Amino acid sequence: HHTKHPNRNHNHTTAEIGNYHYGQGHPMKPHRVRMTHNLVVNYGLYRKMEVFRPRLVSPTTLTRFHSDDYINFLKVITPDNMSDYVRQLQRFNVGEDCPVFDGLFEFCQLYTSGSIGGAARLNQDKCDVVVNWAGGLHHAKKAEASGFCYVNDCVLAILEFLKVHQRVLYIDIDIHHGDGVEEAFYTTNRVMTVSFHKFGEYFPGTGDVLDCGHAEGKNYAINFPLNDGMDDESYQSVFRPVIGKVMERFAPGAVVLQCGADSLSGDRLGCFNLSLKGHADCVDFVKSFNIPTLVLGGGGYTLRNVPRCWTYETAVLLGEDVKDALPYNDYFEYFGPDYRLHLPVSNMENLNSRDYLERTKLQLLDILGEVEPVPGVQIQTGQVDSNMTPKPMEIDDGADEDKQDPDKRVTEEDQGRKEHPAEFAA
Repeated sequence: HHTKHPNRNHNHTTAEIGNYHYGQGHPMKPHRVRMTHNLVVNYGLYRKMEVFRPRLVSPTTLTRFHSDDYINFLKVITPDNMSDYVRQLQRFNVGEDCPVFDGLFEFCQLYTSGSIGGAARLNQDKCDVVVNWAGGLHHAKKAEASGFCYVNDCVLAILEFLKVHQRVLYIDIDIHHGDGVEEAFYTTNRVMTVSFHKFGEYFPGTGDVLDCGHAEGKNYAINFPLNDGMDDESYQSVFRPVIGKVMERFAPGAVVLQCGADSLSGDRLGCFNLSLKGHADCVDFVKSFNIPTLVLGGGGYTLRNVPRCWTYETAVLLGEDVKDALPYNDYFEYFGPDYRLHLPVSNMENLNSRDYLERTKLQLLDILGEVEPVPGVQIQTGQVDSNMTPKPMEIDDGADEDKQDPDKRVTEEDQGRKEHPAEFAA
């Protein structure tokens, strides 16, 4: 089953991300990643993975996508100096949905390092799947925070993949449209973005089925707009045929899969009705193509359900069966009253008729039929000096680059530190 390596997964999720706090009453809680980490450890899944802590990326690396002045702003802003930056706070859309909190920039560096570092490891053929549940912040724009997202780690990971792969596929099963990633690659045929999302009077408002890319990128943005109440059966009936056709026509060299858990039943902000099995079926299907894959987190606002989802999906990626009865863990009381992994779905009405789903599916299969299975053109990210295929470089923008022997593999030590076994003492 393993394509090349005994260890399928390098997992960058660190409990550290749980130290950051968006503020009282804010629905985004990085603590859910620490809870996921703890549950994965207590299920014994960590023993089946190699775990890496990537080196922190430099601020300069973030400007491969983001504008210099936006990244500089994120570096300097703190809760204490906000009154000095009123104009920039407005300009960069920071302060309301995307609050300023202590350690904001390190938080961005940390989750983004997992994604860029993960793509770099996959590029070096060190493993076939990397998981970073702290990543998947898909709404951030080139010079603007949006929807709880500041730095777009998905875009930066895709740019890292493009150093090695001609074509990269982005798939987004968060309930919200993956607008930041779609916009970044809207005019190139080297990245195809595919998003399944609630559409109609819902954040961020984009992702119409007719928005399918522009110029060289026409037919390379695929959007499946959905209504409230999507259930497992409906989701599978559209996800599998669309992604199957995408794989056949586009034949990507690498995949980024954003697994926002706000599409689960009972999410605080979501309105779908998926079970863990329905959500994870998408992960299982993507995994079946055996393409190097970076698996990311994203949304997910019902605190007790997000760790359940991402732990189960970690198990699915590893091909491991896990018991429904939750193992004892540091956050056991969150999972009452049943203390089980799988959650019941609700009896809400599914407002997606079979007819609507079938029509929309055929519309998208038609668009995909227009996709030329040919090598793409040079990529344009709109940054100075980047209107060509980026040359492969080490993850770290360090000065010792030229001293490296090109025939020698980059070692684990250069790449980031291997986790100490004591980190996972259950």
